[in-house]
Amino acid sequence: MSALVMILGIALIFGALVIVIAALALSPRGDLGVNRSIAVLEALTSAPKEMTKEIDAPFADRVLIPLLSKAQGLGKRLTPDDANERIHQKLELAGNPQGWTADRVSAGKVVCFFATLGLSLALTLAMGLAFLPTLVIVVGLSVLGYLAPNFYLYQRAYDRSETMQRALPDAIDLLTISVESGLGFDAAVAQVARNTEGPLAEEFARMLQEMQIGRGRTEALRSMAERTNLPDLRSFVSAMVQADSFGIPIAQVLRVQSSEIRVKKRQWAEEMAQKVPVKILIPLIFCILPCLFIAVLGPAGIQIMNSFDGTIK
Repeated sequence: MSALVMILGIALIFGALVIVIAALALSPRGDLGVNRSIAVLEALTSAPKEMTKEIDAPFADRVLIPLLSKAQGLGKRLTPDDANERIHQKLELAGNPQGWTADRVSAGKVVCFFATLGLSLALTLAMGLAFLPTLVIVVGLSVLGYLAPNFYLYQRAYDRSETMQRALPDAIDLLTISVESGLGFDAAVAQVARNTEGPLAEEFARMLQEMQIGRGRTEALRSMAERTNLPDLRSFVSAMVQADSFGIPIAQVLRVQSSEIRVKKRQWAEEMAQKVPVKILIPLIFCILPCLFIAVLGPAGIQIMNSFDGTIK
């Protein structure tokens, strides 16, 4: 039996060698393969641009954009009819990030959902978890992936609002000084948009552009207030609209608004200062005090343990 197995193994080895030698003998020569490769490259380089346009297209245009368009169609079917209005409002509050539209946000939700679904499923299978933990992890991460674009827009809107809140008192002061020095309100707004930076300057510049294309000052101011969620900015816009409607001098209104904004900023700073002891309490209890107890009571605890063990006499 062992001899038969040995003969069979030798025959298989011999057959494999014969197949390899035949393949090498029937394969084209090296120089012929090189010549064919050179001919293909010459054909590609000498071909018209219309024929090579699809090959020369970048990876994003060939793969990512068609995938995103399919995800947009699926996102439109899954989202309600009024979802685009809410997404558009979130984009306005976030400052309309470049390349972001309501359809792309819906498509991003779908892409993030399936991406997190596949990653979480692969992770749970690799860890060898049971069915119930796998189901909980997969569903939870998939829902988080679907909501990830909303979280991103919310964070962008929050950061933008904080930046505008800090820049608002200085902008109103500059408006007040410009108007009191003899400039009109539109020219003063242009000075603020030109001499300051950040989202508030962009909003003032957009308001000026809307006024230049034919919108009234009141409509432009109200549109700027709707694009933000700052109560101070909305109260400023309301005061300016009322002053424009009743014919009140703008310089006087700006002076009052500037003083009120300064008082609110000081009160906001005092409020943040009062919150510091409460916020520092959690890291103090869970991070600082345990380390302090270990450093102070650790040697005493070791000596007590050794004394109970009988090592210290």
